[in-house]
Amino acid sequence: MRIVKKILSVTALTASLALSTAFDAAAAPKRDFKVAWSIYVGWMPWGYANDHGIVRKWADKYGINIEVTRFNDYVESMNQYTAGAYDAVTLTNMDGLSIPAAGGVDTTAVIVGDFSNGNDAVILKGKTTIEDIKGGNVNLVEFSVSHYLLARALESIGSTEREVRVVNTSDADIVAAYQTPDVTAVVTWNPLVSTILRTPAATRVFDSADIPGEIIDLLVANTDVLKDNPDFGKALAGIWYETVALVAADTAEGKAAREAMGAASGTDLAGYDAQLAATRLFDKPADAVAFTASPNLQKTMDLVRNFLFEKGLLGSGAPSADAVGIAFPDGTIHGDKGNVKFRFTTEYMDAAAKGAL
Repeated sequence: MRIVKKILSVTALTASLALSTAFDAAAAPKRDFKVAWSIYVGWMPWGYANDHGIVRKWADKYGINIEVTRFNDYVESMNQYTAGAYDAVTLTNMDGLSIPAAGGVDTTAVIVGDFSNGNDAVILKGKTTIEDIKGGNVNLVEFSVSHYLLARALESIGSTEREVRVVNTSDADIVAAYQTPDVTAVVTWNPLVSTILRTPAATRVFDSADIPGEIIDLLVANTDVLKDNPDFGKALAGIWYETVALVAADTAEGKAAREAMGAASGTDLAGYDAQLAATRLFDKPADAVAFTASPNLQKTMDLVRNFLFEKGLLGSGAPSADAVGIAFPDGTIHGDKGNVKFRFTTEYMDAAAKGAL
């Protein structure tokens, strides 16, 4: 928390001059911005754009500087953004609500980039149906999208977490854990899903394709920074849509781009293409606008905020799932209208769709 000390001057003139100087400093446009991203199929375009001059191109267009930094630790990237060290970060809709927004940082989804359409999965060993998960341990990253996927999988069969035992396991350890005799059920995401499924007796029994549009990958920015610097949002949209057009292109250039992104994420072209096949990538801005403006997004965020409240992830003492307000493009607000901290906007994606960047 920033603590601002107000020092009273001896004379009114001194106070006036000090106030004028402070006002001018606050009003000065921000020129330098920092973006954090971490490895995931839908976020690899940010690293590629940085390495291939696309970030510089769009930053130069708006007369600003954008520093793009890769984090190997996803949670740390979100923590750094929440602490104010970064102006924007890649994260999921669930994590955006539970970490920066619940932590008091007003956050806006600038880019709705994709949703997981099979990249996240429930996998059983030696069993073949989701019903077989009952009564056993389930290894996953607790309170992550994997935990949410488990809850939705259990709901699909009229069950709850009371019929399983969740074992908190880091993503770095989950593949090794699966190889041990005691672990018979895991929930995780790609590329870990693909690795585990190559193991004999491993069966995918539920995945994010069964709940399409619920695990959403975003680029979010600090709302106040965005409000004061709309060119930053325009540059981000320009960077994104130029880069994902390459990802989607059936050309030699597109193949080279995907190959580079695959290598950067620890796989090859075939591996990256397989992950893309399980992702609904919004390479066309009009599609992203339609998805973000759809009433289905509001239904999804209601599911998410209720899950987070049940897990105690909307802040200590949160009285209900309404504790943190969520604003949508049509002006609808779910939750506390006096505490809106998570916002979805189509402004920048729509500008891209209309060629107005």
